[in-house]
Amino acid sequence: MAKGDRKAEYFPKVHSMFRQYQKVFLVGVDNVGSSQMHQIRSAIRVKGNLLMGKNTMIKKAMRDLIEEMPQIESLMPYIKGNVGLVFTNEDLRDVRDLIVANKVPAAAKVGVIAQCSVSIPAGNSGISPDKTSFFQQLGISTKVVKGAIEILNDVQVIKEGDRVGASEAELLTMLNITPFQYGCVINLVYDNGNIFEPAILDVTDSVIMTHYNSALENVASMSLALGIPTVASVPHVLINGFKDLLAVALGTEGISFEAADKIKEMLKNPQQFAPAASSSAPASTSAAPAKEEAKEESEEEMGFGLFD
Repeated sequence: MAKGDRKAEYFPKVHSMFRQYQKVFLVGVDNVGSSQMHQIRSAIRVKGNLLMGKNTMIKKAMRDLIEEMPQIESLMPYIKGNVGLVFTNEDLRDVRDLIVANKVPAAAKVGVIAQCSVSIPAGNSGISPDKTSFFQQLGISTKVVKGAIEILNDVQVIKEGDRVGASEAELLTMLNITPFQYGCVINLVYDNGNIFEPAILDVTDSVIMTHYNSALENVASMSLALGIPTVASVPHVLINGFKDLLAVALGTEGISFEAADKIKEMLKNPQQFAPAASSSAPASTSAAPAKEEAKEESEEEMGFGLFD
């Protein structure tokens, strides 16, 4: 197919995706092979669509849509480097999990940035003794045991964020260690004109409510301390005021109101308001009243009552 024909087909494809989908993941695809990319595309096919292509072509297609969809212009500055676009209308967290789940182990290649720190455990390496000098150059203490090099101590070979050197890459290859995993990395998220970091997707409703309740408590406490009424403090002011009124009503005979009358009645006749509590008492406790009854009867027979 001629180059012009490919462009003619590619631009309508980009236009169609932006019209069809409201949400986009901008993903980095460094060190992701074509077969792995095919697996990722298949995994998200039910919930989204992966678009790859030259950045210049993607931007050119987006410029053609700016008049129709001006909100997509905010995404254009971030389309740089080796990236792809994952379009979706589904829940962002679910699609995010599908994208990042597909990873494959990879060797530490010279010049790449280490994704994590890499250590070699002490023990038999399985490498022949003729490589002893190589370990010595790296400052790794070894000895020869049963015709193989044994590493005496755990050794950290690479630190996270460092660039992998030739010696470190060769050593890990000799030990058959593939310390890294490569897959699509989500750089940012676009949602109907809004752009935000992927970490925002980890903020759940419970986290939001926890922070909201904490802020509400702080506002209420400050308002009560300063004596400035706010929406957060008014319920506390009303409750505290009711408590004060109730205390006055209970402490005096001449002042009362409907709610206080009920509380007074409960204090005078608590047994009337707790019939269930007496009926649900454990069987073991019923023995005590029976003994008290017997004691009262015996005392009455002797000519005096319990409270005489």
